[in-house]
Amino acid sequence: QVHLQESGPGLVRPSQTLSLTCNVSGESITTAYYYWNWVRQPPGKGLEWMGAIAYSGGTYYNPALKSRTNISRDTSKNQIALQLSSVTPEDTAEYYCARRRGLRIGIRGWSDFDSRGLGTQVTVSS
Repeated sequence: QVHLQESGPGLVRPSQTLSLTCNVSGESITTAYYYWNWVRQPPGKGLEWMGAIAYSGGTYYNPALKSRTNISRDTSKNQIALQLSSVTPEDTAEYYCARRRGLRIGIRGWSDFDSRGLGTQVTVSS
């Protein structure tokens, strides 16, 4: 059974870069045809799909965040990483990594994914 766990700093200063890691166990991140996604949920708001990295290493981004987002992977550690630059308080959210078989641009709900982590809270504040 796959297990995903997000980690990173809980507090980030405005204009800095937010960096999160998703540790994956129970499944290789290179297993076809899984896509590893980053999703966030600001307080009181809905889910926002940020982007994904494919089993092959290809990356896909939400156009609204593309200029500030980078998703990468470390296959030796079986980890997925998220970097979000130039953060503002509007980037305060719970951040999740989630797995889906096949690529979906966007999100309808958690049913889009077969596994996800518990999430990590990130607050952007000075």
